[in-house]
Amino acid sequence: MSLTIATWNINSVRIRLDILREAVAALQPDVLCLQETKCQDDKFPLAAIRELGFPHIALHGQKGWHGVATFSRRPFADVTRQEFCGKGDARHVAVTLAPEHGLGKPVTIHNFYVPAGGDVPDPELNPKFAHKLAFLDEVTAWPRLLDDATAQDRHAVLVGDLNIAPLEADVWNHKQLLNVVSHTPVEVERMARWQAAGRWVDTMRRFVPPQDKLFTWWSYRSPDYTANDRGRRLDHVWANPALAPHAAAMTVLKDARGWEKPSDHVPVALTFA
Repeated sequence: MSLTIATWNINSVRIRLDILREAVAALQPDVLCLQETKCQDDKFPLAAIRELGFPHIALHGQKGWHGVATFSRRPFADVTRQEFCGKGDARHVAVTLAPEHGLGKPVTIHNFYVPAGGDVPDPELNPKFAHKLAFLDEVTAWPRLLDDATAQDRHAVLVGDLNIAPLEADVWNHKQLLNVVSHTPVEVERMARWQAAGRWVDTMRRFVPPQDKLFTWWSYRSPDYTANDRGRRLDHVWANPALAPHAAAMTVLKDARGWEKPSDHVPVALTFA
């Protein structure tokens, strides 16, 4: 069997249903994880999602901001939601697929939307950046996530807009962005600590070597994202050590950045077989 998991910061699900349909047609995912849905649960376009072939839906939304959602063609054995930093933000939802609907073991998929952190990379001057660092610290120490990551009897995947581009080749210019939020040393160090705590494997870099450029986000401020390709890799797919060897294929749907009314992020899909 195989399992294809896609992740995408859609930047408002209700106004981008048309390109959501395009992405699903292009990637054919079994599970689709969205971030920044900007939609309360009771206003979510459930009928449209079911029409796309996803009868199983897990939501964690709020009015106006943030929000994550996971859709699946396969049934859920469990759904959980976690809040971090005591702010009530909707930034996480986890689903578990039963063994018969996965890869021989239960598969838990954690869908995250990490705070962006504002513009000033100083926690003393910028509360948003302080929140981002606190969020990373809290999620790194979260026992549930550590347990899933290190388990031998089940698979685990962590996906989402993690809002950090950790490697030099994850940004268009390493030196110019060292003091820009998403690529600062303090954020990169926090992400490395999070990844190491669970021994998470960066599966995207199994398909594109760490020294080669790999982007999933291009700013709206750039009128033509193709002209200079000033991107960053803010979206990630990590697998626990039990599942990582089964990573079989990856697609970064870069063309989606040029679709009508695009998100500034593009979908990423990983297939495990």
